[in-house]
Amino acid sequence: MKEFAITIKAHNKPGVLRDITEMMAKCGINISYTHLFVEKDESASVYMELEDVKDIETLAHNILTHGNVDDVITHRSLGEIYGKRIIIIGGGAQVAMVAQGAITEADRHNIRGERISVDTIPLVGEQELAEAVSAVARLPRIGALVLAGSLMGGKISDAIEDIKEEHDVIVISLNMPGSVTEKADLVVTDPVQAGVMAVMAIADTALFDIKKIGKRKF
Repeated sequence: MKEFAITIKAHNKPGVLRDITEMMAKCGINISYTHLFVEKDESASVYMELEDVKDIETLAHNILTHGNVDDVITHRSLGEIYGKRIIIIGGGAQVAMVAQGAITEADRHNIRGERISVDTIPLVGEQELAEAVSAVARLPRIGALVLAGSLMGGKISDAIEDIKEEHDVIVISLNMPGSVTEKADLVVTDPVQAGVMAVMAIADTALFDIKKIGKRKF
């Protein structure tokens, strides 16, 4: 069945989220993603992506009957809107150049109906970079991670190993000193080209298969 997304505006009280999820469980609905945050007026917003929904309008009406729920809004899912994500981590100049290539290439595919978004964070320091790489495993819809810097290894390489064991994420590295290049699926010298190849590696509208290349440097 089609995936649905809803935002529930409710009072920030204990047990409200439990009641809502219990209602969904009784209908055989699976929650594939959820994000909750508390707003300034002591109300809470809960965004959920749902699977196995037979009637989204009836579900929204039933949730709205809860005494602590103020509003229920249905949406297209984030996967449909933002699609697969490319995360670029590293030094500011290198990140900017990789992003240039990724955004330019993503635009070409998104015009043809693909959905690919690009996220960046410039960071320095082995511990900070390792934490950022590890956090990729906690982000939804990750397609590829690009490591863009001048020197990366140690804890950063360990973090790459950990996320690759748990998730099917493509790791691309710029050609640089350090052991990160040994852990990456692909090593690219030109940062703009690295961004382009990251998009091509995850785009359904591309014919590029990174697995056929093997661990090579370009």
